Amino acid sequence: MRDKGGILKLTLNNEYIGSNQINQYTGLSPGHYLKLSVSDTGSGIPPDIIEKIFEPYYTIKGPGEGTGMGLAVVHGIVKKYQGDIIVESQPGKGSIFHILIPAISAEPSPVIEQQSEILGGNERILIVDDEKVMADLMQQILEKRGYKVTARTSSIEALEAFRNKPYEFDLVITDMTMPNMTGKELARELMSIRSGIPIILCTGFSEQIDENEAKWMGINAFVMKPIHMHEISNVVWEVLNKRKLSL
Repeated sequence: MRDKGGILKLTLNNEYIGSNQINQYTGLSPGHYLKLSVSDTGSGIPPDIIEKIFEPYYTIKGPGEGTGMGLAVVHGIVKKYQGDIIVESQPGKGSIFHILIPAISAEPSPVIEQQSEILGGNERILIVDDEKVMADLMQQILEKRGYKVTARTSSIEALEAFRNKPYEFDLVITDMTMPNMTGKELARELMSIRSGIPIILCTGFSEQIDENEAKWMGINAFVMKPIHMHEISNVVWEVLNKRKLSL
């Protein structure tokens, strides 16, 4: 979906597989499973290669775009946990992968959080993320650390807010993959309005941009998703304090 975008959907359900269904899967026994389904609205997989997609090093990507190990690694992990993975796809209509892993009823071990120094400040931050839940969460975390935060779920609205008051913000945190304008495009526009504005780019899709390209563009920090809130707080503090030292 990287050229035109689309919808990536993930669902997680409990599923019981009875003896009358077991022949639909490979290596499974009747019982309770967790079923993770991942679907997209991409170009789909042609019938003549769908049987080969889990083979190591099999790829239809060009040089430098991938090794073909991704699905092979996923397949190996799923099988290691006595699960199964199946795929449904039609050219032009996207694909859906179903991963089934045996469910267990054991209670998880309690997580003991390690206490660390809380870093913060009073600077003004603009957050741009089309996922409202993520934008709200980052806003709450950074406001607890003393920052003054403005959140936008539209890159167009964020650009307009910045254009109206370019010196009202000390830092911008933007997602990479967004409708209308990507984080990379937004960063270029922001820097054309105000050269030197500190920018943190967050992405889970590194094929569109990598850390070296981000730094070459003038982006101050590059954070891979999933984002840990403690990590983003530290990155914000480092970027802002590095800027203070350079002034």
